Amino acid sequence: MEMINKIGRRKTSVARIYMAPGKGNITVNKQALEVYFPFDLHQIVVKQPLTLVGQDGNYDIQINVDGGGIKGQAEAARMAISRALCEFDEEHRGPLKKEGFLTRDPRMVERKKPGRRKARRRFQFSKR
Repeated sequence: MEMINKIGRRKTSVARIYMAPGKGNITVNKQALEVYFPFDLHQIVVKQPLTLVGQDGNYDIQINVDGGGIKGQAEAARMAISRALCEFDEEHRGPLKKEGFLTRDPRMVERKKPGRRKARRRFQFSKR
């Protein structure tokens, strides 16, 4: 039984996954998926690649996520699972790539600049 180790990133979130053929158990940071991601939307995002290729319930997945917010962590996990599925079966690559699950989303928060209130927002201007 082979175990595949992959990494996925989104914003400042990093997801490391360990995936092996099994009964479909998904654990996130040693908690059940439903406990760590209580919102249905985030659970759906994590399971999207499995559902797309029809492998839902065929793999046991252990996910370690770190950094960022809950949505970024879910999308990082989605990317890692997509990469692992491609490693198991190269035929999955086409549909996953078409949906954009294999593309690293490069959008990050712009840094704050000196003399500004935020990245681009200026301080309020007072004429008098």
